[in-house]
Amino acid sequence: MTKMKEGFKGERLVSLPEEILNNYKKIPLISNLYIRKIGFFPHVKYHHIQKDRGCDYAMLIYCTKGKGWYKILGKEYIVNQNQYIIIPPGIPYSFGADEMDPWTIYWLHFQGKLQDQFFPSSPHPVTIVANEHSRLQERLSLFEELYSSFSMGYIKEYMIYSSMCLYQFLASFVYIEQYRHIATPSQKTDSFSAQVIHYMNEYIHQKLTLKQLAGYFKYSTSHFSMLFQKETGVSPMEYFIHLKIQKACECIELTPLKLNEISVKLGFEEPAYFSRIFTKIMGMSPTEYRKRNR
Repeated sequence: MTKMKEGFKGERLVSLPEEILNNYKKIPLISNLYIRKIGFFPHVKYHHIQKDRGCDYAMLIYCTKGKGWYKILGKEYIVNQNQYIIIPPGIPYSFGADEMDPWTIYWLHFQGKLQDQFFPSSPHPVTIVANEHSRLQERLSLFEELYSSFSMGYIKEYMIYSSMCLYQFLASFVYIEQYRHIATPSQKTDSFSAQVIHYMNEYIHQKLTLKQLAGYFKYSTSHFSMLFQKETGVSPMEYFIHLKIQKACECIELTPLKLNEISVKLGFEEPAYFSRIFTKIMGMSPTEYRKRNR
């Protein structure tokens, strides 16, 4: 079977030379907790890593689509969509993508004097269930902020800032109830469509079906569509596609991501299909939109 460590279509990753990291360790604001390497791998078939002696750093893997597996302490675990693992240093392990449904993962290597404060009590994958307080997209925004800051890590101040952001990012996993509680709204109950739209935004990077949406809210597809369209005037899937294109415009204007990377990021399996949908809604191609808004 083909096995690959890196080099996947649509991947993004950033690392710094060991010499620079060693110099940064002398700075207290960095030495307590810092990133060594960070990346995003979309739908990475044949992904496989094996460390027979473990590593001197910890690793977080957050699966947002598909599934994978990992072996540690003599046991093998399946890692599904919306689950994460944190692998402590010094322990042999291996992991990889599922052959039939390869995972999409956000990951980072971290180290520092306080790294053990974020180690799990159990090796089992932890599930993050989407609900009205889950803040999934805020966590991914935190990742993008981390990624951007660390990519400027040759400048000391950016490296310090990325270390500060790392605390909040890791805390959003380890202290998940507190992370969600902070964003808990008042006792006012949102409308049905507002709850659905929030759920759509949480899954904006994935390919949701009408059946999945209706199932989450415990309705038949026909009744779900009727309720949503009554409040919004459009069908659920039409609204979801418009949200995706709205997010695509934001990515095109505010990030240096390539158009095919934005396509993958928003759950479009084919860049050509993404381009057709974008053009239909926006009246111009993604390329033309980028030129006009650059």
